[in-house]
Amino acid sequence: MRITVAVVGSALLVLAAVAMAAHRHGPTDHSAALDQASSLNTRAANGGLGAAISSQSASAEIAAQHAAAQQAAAKRAAAARAAAAQQAAAKRAAAARAAAAHAAAQRAKKRQAQANPTAAAYRNPLRAVSGLIMERVDQGVDFGGAGPVYALGDAVITNATADNAGWPGGGWITYQLTNGPDKGLTVYLAEDVTPTVQVGQTVTSSTVIANMFNGGAGIETGWATSDGSTAESQTPEAGGIDGNGPFPTVVGLNFEAVLESLGVPAAPNASEPGSGLLPSGIPTVKS
Repeated sequence: MRITVAVVGSALLVLAAVAMAAHRHGPTDHSAALDQASSLNTRAANGGLGAAISSQSASAEIAAQHAAAQQAAAKRAAAARAAAAQQAAAKRAAAARAAAAHAAAQRAKKRQAQANPTAAAYRNPLRAVSGLIMERVDQGVDFGGAGPVYALGDAVITNATADNAGWPGGGWITYQLTNGPDKGLTVYLAEDVTPTVQVGQTVTSSTVIANMFNGGAGIETGWATSDGSTAESQTPEAGGIDGNGPFPTVVGLNFEAVLESLGVPAAPNASEPGSGLLPSGIPTVKS
C-alpha cells in the first residue's frame, strides 16, 4: 500500500507540472497536458494495485502451504497414536491369553494331583536310562539298560554300596522318602549299579543316585524294609517271598504301578496275579 501511495503522489506532481505548463502555453496545450497526466496517473495506479495483488497472492499461497503441512503432520500424529493404541491392545490381549493359559495349567495340575498324587510328587527315576528293557516283576521290578538312575522324589539316602554280596552285580542303594503319598517308605535300587551318593545325603527327583551298567544282571528296584536291609517282600507281613519266588509278588506289583504312573512302560508279567500280601503301610496306587 505504501508503494501505491508513493506512485499516486508522483503522478499528481506530474499532473500539476503539466497543468502549469498548459496554463503558460494556452488552451490546446492545457488539454493535452491533462490527458497525458491522466494517462500517467491511471498507469501508476494500476501498477501499484497489481503489485499489491501479487503480494497478497504470494502470502495466500504460503498460508495455504503452511495449513497443508499442519494437516499432514496432524494426520501422521493421529496414525502414530492409532498404531500405538493397537500395539498396546495387542499386548494386553497376549498377556490376558498367557494368564488364562497359566490358570488353566494350574487347574489341570491341581486336578492331576488330586487324581494321581504319586505323579504329582514323584518323577520317573529311569527316564535317562539308554535302551531301557522291561524284564519282569519279582520282589521288585527288573530292568536292563545303562545310564543314570534318579531318586523317585525327596528322600534321605540310608544305604549306598557297590559290593553287597546278596545281589548280583553288588549294588545296593536305599533311600527313605520324605515327601509325597509314600512318605516314610524306603526304596531300594540293586544289582548292576554304582552309587553316586553317600549315606545321609538329601536327594530329590533331580538327583542321580547311581549309574546303571551293562553287567548281565540288570537292575532291580522296589520297596525295601524300613531299615533298608532287604526287599519288603521278604518280611513275614508280606508273605516271606525271597529271590526264589513265586513271582510276581504283590509288593512288586505295587511298585510297578508306581513306576507306570510316572511313565515307565509295564513289565511283561505286570498283569499276572501277585503272590504274598501288601503290608498295611504301603498305599495302593491311584491311576
